[in-house]
Amino acid sequence: MHCSPHPSKNSVISIFGISGLKMIEKGDDIASLICDCTTLLPGDIITIASTIISKSQGYTRDLSSIVPSSDAVRIAAMCGEDPAFMQVVLDESVDVVLEAPFTLTEIACGHIGVRSGVDNSNVQDGIVLYLPPDPMEEAKKLHDAFLTCTGAEVGVIITDTCGRAFRRGQVGHAIGWHGMAAIRDFRGDTDLFGRILEITEEAVVDEIAGFANFVMGESNAGIPAVVFRGCTPWNGHNSLYFSKNDDIIRNALKNTIDNHQGAPDK
Repeated sequence: MHCSPHPSKNSVISIFGISGLKMIEKGDDIASLICDCTTLLPGDIITIASTIISKSQGYTRDLSSIVPSSDAVRIAAMCGEDPAFMQVVLDESVDVVLEAPFTLTEIACGHIGVRSGVDNSNVQDGIVLYLPPDPMEEAKKLHDAFLTCTGAEVGVIITDTCGRAFRRGQVGHAIGWHGMAAIRDFRGDTDLFGRILEITEEAVVDEIAGFANFVMGESNAGIPAVVFRGCTPWNGHNSLYFSKNDDIIRNALKNTIDNHQGAPDK
């Protein structure tokens, strides 16, 4: 049996990491540095680790200057964390979904992650990075900067690594994007048997971010940006996050906290 690709439905996608970037410091122009290391083409999607954006924008805190609140001390004790570190986590959060055994929080952009995405890896001792407060705006600014320096209209996805419910291991997630829809919406389309799809929505930006993280690595690979070339454009929408009323897991975890705090002492 001979199988051949269907030219309208299959594309060849090439993926390559951008190495050779300097150690990013506050004030660095990430778009220019990337453009010096590679050539971007129209239609490319470039994924960029939030870590280097936080470094370039100065989204850092010095733990030695932080006085932890009573809540930070209490939660840090339950999780085995540094109270000053926990204070940064709380400062960056707009809602605490779960306090322990790890702290799960929502940040201003709607992203929910462990410890507000605050990170102390790949920075000097005593310094922590926090996520860009408005990653969607950061993605737009990078998109515009790439257009200026290359003339190419490219998509931009800002990534962070997160754990997942029900499974071990971290994967890359999109926390900001520009130039594409977050969700590829198949609702109203038909399957192979002509049945109308009613609920199928594909989180394409997360799928791309997940593979980008595989290329970037999590330790000392030194590849903070990955280019995807040849992705077929898709239609959809940007409602990546559930509303609070629709998020079943979030509400269950919140109820766990409320029931624990409201339970009488024994």
